[in-house]
Amino acid sequence: MAEAHQAVAFQFTVSPDGIDLQLCHEALRQIYLSGLHSWKKRFIRFKNGVMTGVYPGSPGGFMVVVVSYMSYNQYRRLDPSMGLIAKLGQHMPISRYMSTDSQRIVGGVLVGTGLWVTIIMIMRNVLKSLLSWHGWMHARHGSVSWSTRLWLILVKVFSGRKPMLYSFQNSLPRLPVPTIKDTCRRYLESVRPLMEDERYERMEGLTKDFEKNLGPRLQWYLKLKSWWASNYVSDWWEEYIYLRGRGPIMVNSNYYAMDFLYVFPTSIQAARAGNAIHAIMLYRRKLDRAQVQPIYLLANKVPLCSAQWERMFNTNRVPGVETDVLQHVNDSKHIAVYHKGRFFKVWMFYDGRLLLPREIEQQMERILADSSEPLPGEEKLAALTAGDRTPWAKARETYFGRGKNKNSLDAIEKAAFFVTLDDTEQRFEEDNPVKSLDSYAKSLLHGKCYDRWFDKSFNLIVFKNGTMGLNAEHSWADAPIIGHLWEHVLSMDPLKLGYTEEGHCCGEPHPNLPGPQRLSWDVPAECQEVIQSSLTVARNLADDVDSHIFPFIDFGKGLIKKCRTSPDAFIQIALQLAHYRDKKKFCLTYEASMTRLFREGRTETVRSCTLETCAFVRAMIGDETREECLSLLKLAAEKHQNMYRLAMTGEGIDRHLFCLYVVSKYLGEDSPFLKEVLSDPWRLSTSQTPLQQVELFDLVRHPEYVSSGGGFGPVADDGYGVSYIIVGENLINFHISSKHSSPETDSHRFGANIRQAMLDILDLFQLEKKTK
Repeated sequence: MAEAHQAVAFQFTVSPDGIDLQLCHEALRQIYLSGLHSWKKRFIRFKNGVMTGVYPGSPGGFMVVVVSYMSYNQYRRLDPSMGLIAKLGQHMPISRYMSTDSQRIVGGVLVGTGLWVTIIMIMRNVLKSLLSWHGWMHARHGSVSWSTRLWLILVKVFSGRKPMLYSFQNSLPRLPVPTIKDTCRRYLESVRPLMEDERYERMEGLTKDFEKNLGPRLQWYLKLKSWWASNYVSDWWEEYIYLRGRGPIMVNSNYYAMDFLYVFPTSIQAARAGNAIHAIMLYRRKLDRAQVQPIYLLANKVPLCSAQWERMFNTNRVPGVETDVLQHVNDSKHIAVYHKGRFFKVWMFYDGRLLLPREIEQQMERILADSSEPLPGEEKLAALTAGDRTPWAKARETYFGRGKNKNSLDAIEKAAFFVTLDDTEQRFEEDNPVKSLDSYAKSLLHGKCYDRWFDKSFNLIVFKNGTMGLNAEHSWADAPIIGHLWEHVLSMDPLKLGYTEEGHCCGEPHPNLPGPQRLSWDVPAECQEVIQSSLTVARNLADDVDSHIFPFIDFGKGLIKKCRTSPDAFIQIALQLAHYRDKKKFCLTYEASMTRLFREGRTETVRSCTLETCAFVRAMIGDETREECLSLLKLAAEKHQNMYRLAMTGEGIDRHLFCLYVVSKYLGEDSPFLKEVLSDPWRLSTSQTPLQQVELFDLVRHPEYVSSGGGFGPVADDGYGVSYIIVGENLINFHISSKHSSPETDSHRFGANIRQAMLDILDLFQLEKKTK
């Protein structure tokens, strides 16, 4: 490998004639360009902060208001300050330094500015009130009422022009706190199909006692927090659900995203890494400039919260003895790369600009060509991030707090993101689809347990044959946020950046580009024992994961829409039918829904196992007629849609109960009701990966450019984790996970049950007969 270029700003030698000072002009030039780049970023951040702070106003609007106001007063010969300047003159000697005309101009500017700020605040609060109305969600799919149309026009009028990513943050409403009565009623309704009569009566008694006695007291504190904090859930959710967990985050928390299913742009590992890294850095540049467009619902009119984008890059989860913390730096000009047991620091800028794809490929080639051996303890060092958190925290404090270890760890933790040049090959193989996809998913989820830095906000993994994927840490954001980045990368890579006929990145290598910097470690034997212990824990966890990924190609949302049924409701009901056939029982089911209609909103739970869904499943298992099953299916789908709406609009069950539980712990109160509620395991945990930027992929002309989506590990020891992505009109990809150690689960068996359930439900509609 080419060694790192040693650029020294100056050198000096001492001689009998004095000191001979020699300046290195190239090094000084790089220092100048680096400083220029830094100041540009500061200016852009300042400008964006101003633009976001005054939105939906703008500097142009300020000029219009002030000039119009002053022109009107000049025409009417009025004092624009309404006597304000004169009153100030009684206390301050401004009249000595300002003429009457100057006073009139200053007064006009001051009062015009006040008028402009008033208009902004009125528009912002009107918009907040408009966005607090969610009646549009109850409209039948495909129809828009006149009231909703009028509401959309008003939202458009008060939303301003050319919003940036964070423009709507101050206009989003706060997440409301549901009433204790409503939450308790919905909770009892959700567990009724899962409990025998005796247990349900007991739970009903606990619920009523909580609703009458302790609940109102806890609710008062929660209301107080909702008035004071931007979001009464998100900070506690991040801390107690993610950062305070002491078990491994690998498999249990981190999730993955896959490459294209059928397209392989190049088989050259360094080239694929070059294009992908460049595309990611371009996205970061857009993010720094707030040029990423806000995400909308309903005809691109209803904005969602963008707060989770803030920590996408330059972020690392730092372990602690009792709780972890998220460390975020404002800027990072390098990435960290792992290959065959060695860590490298690779600068992403040279000559004051971002490296081009071919130049990044050049750097990756240098790393791949490096034949040096890992230092003692270096190869499996990242296993510390895969094991339990407390041993990692203690080892970090003991062995990585000073010297070369601290410098090398800083290079990783403060990198923009982490890259693994994997030495295995992963890919969807048509002649062996099941085994190839299962292996691919497990590699992205946990790899070898020591070749991913699981604490980084995300890892880009590029395999030896050019396939790639992501592994993302969960505490800083939810899957749709990293999914937005990944869609950008997949759309840029083969179509916009492209490759040469030989499979290399377009462009030429740089003749003078300094090489990657090999990170140096001094890992003592005691630390190596901790690494090995963490690796053992991680391997036991990874080996137990039973992953199964299958593309469901029999039909997609195109046919489901012809059934006049929500695709998500259709799939969720199919999962319930499949689970009952798989385990011969119903279970508490988690479906992730977002609450980003509110400021700093994250997720809420839709409890998909309802009385209506259970009635439909029993009808399908029993001898009921097709018409009876179809009628029950429609009731179940309507119920599911209504629960999804409630979750999205802040009327869910689980986040409210979770926060009440946190308050009870702060008060030192023991609640049997809350304790039992939060101890129930989610034996079926599900999530849909949404395709957010449909315009980036022309699946009609290029149906092969479909993403495989992503997945996560099992939540319960005896349960299933199911992620699915609806791609285009004719494809649904399922990602299923469970544990080999459970005698009750089998991911491949469950996958077969899902496929059959989907086909059986579609058969109820008899679309073929209707077509004929």
